Amino acid sequence: MAAAQKTFKLNTGQDIPALGFGTWQAEPGKVETAVAYALKAGYRLVDGAYCYGNEDEVGAGLAEAFASGALRREDVFVVSKVWATYNTRVELGLDKSLKSLGLDYVDLFLVHWPLLLNPNGNDDKFPKLPNGERDIIRSHNHVDTWKQMEKLPATGKTRAIGVSNYSKRYLEQLLPHATIVPAVNQIENHPQLPQQEIVDLCREKGIHIMAYSPLGSTGGPLMTAEPVLAVAKKHGVKPAAVLLSYHIPRGSTVLAKSVTPERIKENLALVDLDADDVRALDAYSDGLARERKLRRYVYPPFGVEFGFPDKSNL
Repeated sequence: MAAAQKTFKLNTGQDIPALGFGTWQAEPGKVETAVAYALKAGYRLVDGAYCYGNEDEVGAGLAEAFASGALRREDVFVVSKVWATYNTRVELGLDKSLKSLGLDYVDLFLVHWPLLLNPNGNDDKFPKLPNGERDIIRSHNHVDTWKQMEKLPATGKTRAIGVSNYSKRYLEQLLPHATIVPAVNQIENHPQLPQQEIVDLCREKGIHIMAYSPLGSTGGPLMTAEPVLAVAKKHGVKPAAVLLSYHIPRGSTVLAKSVTPERIKENLALVDLDADDVRALDAYSDGLARERKLRRYVYPPFGVEFGFPDKSNL
């Protein structure tokens, strides 16, 4: 089965595609066309967020794809996230995203980051203090945000709820208080940052991993890492195909990101990695961990200790 058609089962009973189309940092003015093209090309999951500032364009792209008659709303798994300034007003955050997307519901709604930025601060998304630091309400407990999230499925506005950027420590704080176990934890994940302690805990608890930034960074060392190049050569594909395919045998959904039609289509052509391929990539990760050279590319300057081992020196 082609990766674009492969699905995993969430703890809600929903099927979630193994490959999704990401919209973070997508170039303004190109998102609508990219989303519509991706859906027509074969993607069936679109990942977005209020914070990305482009959900109007994502919604227009969805509408274009649906208007073509080739797709129905129920054929596409749509993901959005509540931003940190709305973590005490999660339904309002969801309503804003739904309005931009032009939808009655999303398939999955996530807590984007487990902290509260001042909802009454000087900016809707990135409030700052006079000294330039992020305006964070440090007395807020992320479990309280989850308690609000748990009320959303009953509204019909989202079919599932989950978290994003949650460490093992934060999940262990959350789960004893959860009446609904998160369906998904969306995290940065690639061979330079396998985050195996989180992946293992989520697997144990029935929480599906969704991997973002699977290539690390544009032009980053992952694309030229020797084990990645060796697996790519073996299968006759580009390194990006290996890094995207890495997640499928891990049982994770992976988000591919591009606004270029050629690349969007290219990213659909994943490969089936065999046990030797997986061992080689895991050995590479293990070596980086031993040498304390794991690399996280996405870590906003919140100044908060989120419990990730590679950032525990904060």
